[in-house]
Amino acid sequence: MEVVTDFVKILELKRYSRQTIISYKSHLIHVQRHFKDIPLKNISDKDLFEYIYYLVKVKGISASYQRQIVGGLKLFYKEIFNRVIPFEYLKVTQRERKLPLVLSKSEIADILRCTNNIKHRAILALIYSSGLRIGELLSLKKEDIDSSRMLIHVRQAKGKKDRYTILSHKVLGLLRTYYLKYRPKDFLFEGQKGGRYSAESAGQFLKRAVKKAKITKSVTLHTLRHSFATQLMEDGIGIAHIQKLLGHSNMSTTLIYTHIAVSALEKIKSPFDD
Repeated sequence: MEVVTDFVKILELKRYSRQTIISYKSHLIHVQRHFKDIPLKNISDKDLFEYIYYLVKVKGISASYQRQIVGGLKLFYKEIFNRVIPFEYLKVTQRERKLPLVLSKSEIADILRCTNNIKHRAILALIYSSGLRIGELLSLKKEDIDSSRMLIHVRQAKGKKDRYTILSHKVLGLLRTYYLKYRPKDFLFEGQKGGRYSAESAGQFLKRAVKKAKITKSVTLHTLRHSFATQLMEDGIGIAHIQKLLGHSNMSTTLIYTHIAVSALEKIKSPFDD
């Protein structure tokens, strides 16, 4: 679809993150499939409204996913067709207050044990041990791994900001073994034909490992990042340090982990016990 390609080019010129571009492109492809032979230009406002309604009521998409689709479609029609879609009535006015899923250290270990491919194991171990987003991990290059300071340089992450996060000694050893076997050229993790490794592929081998480990929770790559943050908090690391490691611009985003960390909760005695 030529119009989608043009939209991607506009997003690249405007310096949108790679993950946002992938998401918006995916949304447009799903819209085109839903309406089949109707060109994107000819889909009416009413049809777009019905499509979003279908996703919410039938497919049961989350509020955050709805917000993302509405934002992507609104931007697409504005940039490509100079058309303003009155999406105000589709705007999510209340944010969901769901707590993120977190795995225990033993569950993480089980997943890694069930990941036989060393590249796959290195990817999962690095996300968990350093609290990286999948897009940040896939953008890493060899020179971003600072083994002398045991830090990882995350470049131009969400919000176009650089930051440093911690590097595990054990994971460094795993990375060295992986590197000697695969010898990547440009990115730290690359596909079979070179170039950046696929986030979709990473999600698929994680699912296989979770199933093999007999874990019934709905685990995603981002679950590993949530687990990193929560377990640091349980180990007594300050909220400001965790915020810097995660790259959160607002501390309120980091504070959600205080609702999940169990170390403080375990010390609270129920009044019933008296």
